[in-house]
Amino acid sequence: MIEQSARGSGGELLDVQRLRLVETAAPRLTPEERQAMNEAWDGLVRVNPSFFDGPVLVCAGTRREGPDDLTVSWVRTTYRHFALRRVPFSTSWLPSFFVSVLQPADDGRLLVGRMSNSTAAPGRWQLPGGSLEPPEGDEPLDMRALRRHAARELIEETGIDASPEDLTFWNVTRAGNGSIGVLFRAPSLPEAGLRERYEAMAAAEKAQGREPELDNIALIHSTAQLPLLVGPHADYLEPIVTRYEKLAGGGTGVSI
Repeated sequence: MIEQSARGSGGELLDVQRLRLVETAAPRLTPEERQAMNEAWDGLVRVNPSFFDGPVLVCAGTRREGPDDLTVSWVRTTYRHFALRRVPFSTSWLPSFFVSVLQPADDGRLLVGRMSNSTAAPGRWQLPGGSLEPPEGDEPLDMRALRRHAARELIEETGIDASPEDLTFWNVTRAGNGSIGVLFRAPSLPEAGLRERYEAMAAAEKAQGREPELDNIALIHSTAQLPLLVGPHADYLEPIVTRYEKLAGGGTGVSI
């Protein structure tokens, strides 16, 4: 999956309570853009053959409908589209549309993970989650579909099996490059259980000859511990942890 981009910097929370999702048409690429995109994609695959050109959704724009309401326009495309971010003259590239999960431990600390070398953002710390994929068949892209996708990302990346119905809509984040992320909060679990499930998932992946998407996890309680996470951070991680810290009432301690 390709989610990193040099375009833009700094993430934010949008303070959304109601979300509306609208499908729209993809922008038409010029022949020059398409050729440059294909060349950039081929180069990426040569470096990392695990990249695949499967179906994915991207964000075509957002619009406020009121102080608490947000409409997100989305487009069907494939992962190859993300290679346009590497084409300096492209005006048709669109940012990611993704889900992330806030998974607390029972002492209030929040789980974060470090992306492995097999991903497009090796070494980057972020919440569990990933780019949205198109709904199956005639199913609508609605909050129920987003919850299902978030639950699937959570178990794939951490081994934590949460029911989609138990995921609570938490907020919406916008990354510095314009990518939109829908955030869900999972039920709290004991630290030992979180680590056991992650370690079991990672062992199963390695037994199959695959590298887990997250090669390490940590539990943090505040932005004061973010510098302890060595390596790059997703630009939307700090505002999320800042808000989470305020709602959780602060706290200390980090466990990696």
